[in-house]
Amino acid sequence: MSVELTPRNSLVLTEEHVRQIVRDEMEKALRRDPAAKRACIIASKGTLDLAYPPLILGSAAAAAGMDAAVFFTFYGLNIIHRDFRRRVKVSPVANPAMPMPVPMADTFTSLPGMKDMATWMLKGKFRKKGVAGLDELLEVCRESGVRLIACAMTMEVFGFEETDFIDGVEFGGAGAFMSEARRSHVTLFI
Repeated sequence: MSVELTPRNSLVLTEEHVRQIVRDEMEKALRRDPAAKRACIIASKGTLDLAYPPLILGSAAAAAGMDAAVFFTFYGLNIIHRDFRRRVKVSPVANPAMPMPVPMADTFTSLPGMKDMATWMLKGKFRKKGVAGLDELLEVCRESGVRLIACAMTMEVFGFEETDFIDGVEFGGAGAFMSEARRSHVTLFI
């Protein structure tokens, strides 16, 4: 494909020339605004169903060429805790959107063992659909350069030590994370 600019001018732009012009303009724009290549995510929930979004979005941002950081605060710290396999569960109680194989009353879903059963069922559903487990998602995040940052204040409140967390976790306060987030175009709270 070629486009003639003016009837008098013999200059013709090919499709490849146009594509190169667009690429050059995009590169200039990114140099002017480096925040367009940054994503910051806050993970505040530590349940299985809410552990997936910050890890999936963080790794997707990294795959798209963005610098990504996930700040884990409050119960979100469970996701990066060394014992996350035991700590991260899903509760069927007060979770009306959770699909159950048969309708169940809240009094039944609150019985002992139901949280473990719901967690087992959800993990099984993920496995059947080929969804990566938390182990794999955490590994993908670390390998792709996603910064995993534990909230220092929440660690202190909950009595956690740095050694309680998986390898590769950074530690910082809300102020440090806000400094990172203010330079990002994508900031998400999960």
